[in-house]
Amino acid sequence: MPQVNSPERVGGWTRFVTARPRLALLAALVITALAVFAGSGVADRMGSGGWESPNAESTYTTKALEREFPASQPNLLLLLDSGGVSVDDPVVVAEAARLTERLAGEKDITGVGSYWKSKAPALRAEDGREALIAARIEGDDKAVGEVLDRIAPTYRGAHGPVEVSVGGPVAVRHEMQTIIQDDLLRAEMIALPVTLVLLVMVFGSAIAALLPLGVGIVAILGTNAVLRGITEFTDVSVFAQNLTTALGLGLAIDYALFIVRRFREELAAGAEVRAAVGATLRTAGRTVLFSALTVAVSLAAMLVFPQYFLRSFAYAGIAVVLLAAAAALILLPAALMLLGPRVNALDLRGLLRRGRAEPSAETESGKGWGRFAALVMRRAPLFAVVTSVGLVLLGLPFLGVKFGTADDRQLPASAESRVVQQHIRDGFPGSPGGGLEVLAAGAATPAQYAEYRSRIAALPDALRVDGPVVEGSSAYFSVLPKGESVGERSQALVKDLRAEPAPFDTSVTGSAAVLVDSKTAIADRLPWAVGIIAVVTLLLVFLLTGSVLIPLQAVVLNALSLTAMFGAVVWVFQDGHLSGLLSFTSTGDIETTLPVLMFCVAFGLSMDYGVFLLSRIKEEYDRTGDHERSVTFGLRHTGGLITAAAVILAVVMVAIGTSRVTNTKMLGLGIALAVLMDAMVVRSLLVPSVMKLMGRATWWAPAPLRAFHRRFGLSEGEPAQPAAEEIPEPADERDKVTSGA
Repeated sequence: MPQVNSPERVGGWTRFVTARPRLALLAALVITALAVFAGSGVADRMGSGGWESPNAESTYTTKALEREFPASQPNLLLLLDSGGVSVDDPVVVAEAARLTERLAGEKDITGVGSYWKSKAPALRAEDGREALIAARIEGDDKAVGEVLDRIAPTYRGAHGPVEVSVGGPVAVRHEMQTIIQDDLLRAEMIALPVTLVLLVMVFGSAIAALLPLGVGIVAILGTNAVLRGITEFTDVSVFAQNLTTALGLGLAIDYALFIVRRFREELAAGAEVRAAVGATLRTAGRTVLFSALTVAVSLAAMLVFPQYFLRSFAYAGIAVVLLAAAAALILLPAALMLLGPRVNALDLRGLLRRGRAEPSAETESGKGWGRFAALVMRRAPLFAVVTSVGLVLLGLPFLGVKFGTADDRQLPASAESRVVQQHIRDGFPGSPGGGLEVLAAGAATPAQYAEYRSRIAALPDALRVDGPVVEGSSAYFSVLPKGESVGERSQALVKDLRAEPAPFDTSVTGSAAVLVDSKTAIADRLPWAVGIIAVVTLLLVFLLTGSVLIPLQAVVLNALSLTAMFGAVVWVFQDGHLSGLLSFTSTGDIETTLPVLMFCVAFGLSMDYGVFLLSRIKEEYDRTGDHERSVTFGLRHTGGLITAAAVILAVVMVAIGTSRVTNTKMLGLGIALAVLMDAMVVRSLLVPSVMKLMGRATWWAPAPLRAFHRRFGLSEGEPAQPAAEEIPEPADERDKVTSGA
């Protein structure tokens, strides 16, 4: 056999990091320092919206109303509580008038109105003890936040006979942004020490355990700098920072675990340090690069959607994946070159053994996982059927999913803006925030307006119609729907209003209209996103394995691994089970974009683990041609690694899931469940049982594709030999494939 660890075979980037490791680390340190500077303040430039489609009718109508009728689109609400007296008491009326006049004089505030000016019933609580002042803050999210920070302390609190609380959509978004930033810092404080302890348990060596954290920190800081640059050109959601932290730590740990583990195997097999680094990059390094591409493709699929909420996760995800891979393939090998055998230093597990014998090399190489794989394959039909049926059953609740829009109930019950909205929801007439606005563009007579109003008032799901409010050649009507603000009847009313003929151009907006348009946009683009993920995944896995059937198997089994996550999302967050334990309020629906986001992220992470397993199976199959033993070998050498990586990533995601914002909680806990199910059920049970049932047919490909793979394929280890059968090595030599034997 050729010398696998031969230094002459080290690639270009390997030569750089092995020849100049100190220079590589110094360059990385300088770049990271620059990233800290460049990424500072990125959270302050992010938005907390982005769920609406920018090209939708509802978005156009909202902008037109903001421009022509600012009073119709208030985003700031002051809730005045008069205590035990009526809001119509002269003393309260005088103070309310003073506050209204003062707010109207504030810079960047327009469209100020109040119950005391308009006497609109919707602005007065049914018990007569509370009423509203409404206004609009002009500008983008950053400008609006600055105005809110400036004026809110002035109005919040006691003012003579009234107590004022600040609410409205801008207050909800601003408070959500602040809470997310605080929660993210807390999650990092939870995840980092727990992750370090787990890494020490996996590696034993404290030195080896610190390496993945270093890679993760570099990836996170670098991604923050990238996002800061992107905010100069487009909107980026503040939620994307959660994904940056989770994937930055999770993938860095995955990649570093894989590389450090392989490096230690090479050293244990007798290779010198430079050769061990070269062999590691040529084998595990290729797999890491391949894995990063598959994860990046899954996340990049979100770019096809128009909502900047989803696109933001693509920006953050692609950046953090590529930076984590780059750090793992450049910085980590440089560190390993300098450390050499000292990567095993400070073995803290000795403190726990208390004189017990050192684990044997056979134990270290995963003998238990080998026995487990053999057991699964002996009962392959049973494990395949039971596991598949179980996963399908866990996903059944998702058949009852109901989609909605995010609102103030994402916030903790104590948040001021949510308290204001809850008071409005419980005590004010109608459906606050659930009204629909119809913009009428084009000249019309009073009779035409009146006739149109009568027709839309007669629609079966319309409760009340106010207006028209006329300004020049435009007017708008406010339509209050029957039922929930974004329920089925409200969505039906949107469609009826859009279908109703009129002697002028009409367009509709409002919460239900935004939901209808968002669902339409996602439904239109979802086939493209799924198609991109499926096609590119099939191609990449084919390039890795040379098989036609394994890529199909990978896509199907990865999708199956997500069923538990989707079922749990509906059962827990939509239906409200465990809401008390997890401290959230169920709204009876799921925000429309969340399942798409969770699918793309979880599918990418599943492929990450799938590539790790398949690469080792393929490496052994190329060497021996023994299908069953190759599966056993793959699970033996990656089962513990994948499980450890999944547990550590789940810890990071659960830390994210401690957020007080419901959508972030759902994202963190849902993906943690998907990762654990994939590693502990699909990779451990379903993959080996299915590969056993498929037998050697697993590796079939037509002759033209086999030729294509021989020329362009990528895999761990040396290129495949002419025929596996021509390499008659004894079984006890199997584990020496990378030792230079």
